[in-house]
Amino acid sequence: MGAGIATSGAYIVGKKELIELCAERLTSPGIGKEIGPSFHQNPMIIKGLFFAPSVVASSVKTAIFASCMLEKLGYKVEPTYQEERADIVQTVHLGSEEKLIKFCQGIQKGSPIDSDVIPYPSEMGGYEDKVIMAAGTFTQGSTIELSCDGPIRKPYIAYMQGGLTYEYGKLGIQKAIEHMRKERGGN
Repeated sequence: MGAGIATSGAYIVGKKELIELCAERLTSPGIGKEIGPSFHQNPMIIKGLFFAPSVVASSVKTAIFASCMLEKLGYKVEPTYQEERADIVQTVHLGSEEKLIKFCQGIQKGSPIDSDVIPYPSEMGGYEDKVIMAAGTFTQGSTIELSCDGPIRKPYIAYMQGGLTYEYGKLGIQKAIEHMRKERGGN
């Protein structure tokens, strides 16, 4: 059953009863060819559907917390913590390149994965300006886990989103604020 670099694409030929045994081995006994090969991804899909409402709620709650904390510290945020939300993205107008970088680095410090990694702005395809990206995620590229990025240009806006759990999202925000404040002498 070689499908090259693709996950699927092979076929099985032979006696009917042997094909049915293969189909049950590739799926589960009693289901066989009825659903086709799933590569055992169906439980993962169901888990994703099960956890999605909780994760989205945690992400929204994290964004509201970030909005409230940062607004009280004098930063312009969109949306504010009191406004109705249409998605999980929280923008924070940080006002300087240094603050944007420190905020993203702080988010990385509060991440469960690669918290020891320090992100720096760099060139990135499709962007005119350098970009800084922070995301210490279990799944590479998963922005809903807790991530923050921003182009290095005025008005220096951070685009933050995610938090698989509110507790870990809150920790990330606290680390980001702490990291920004440490660098400017504790004010």
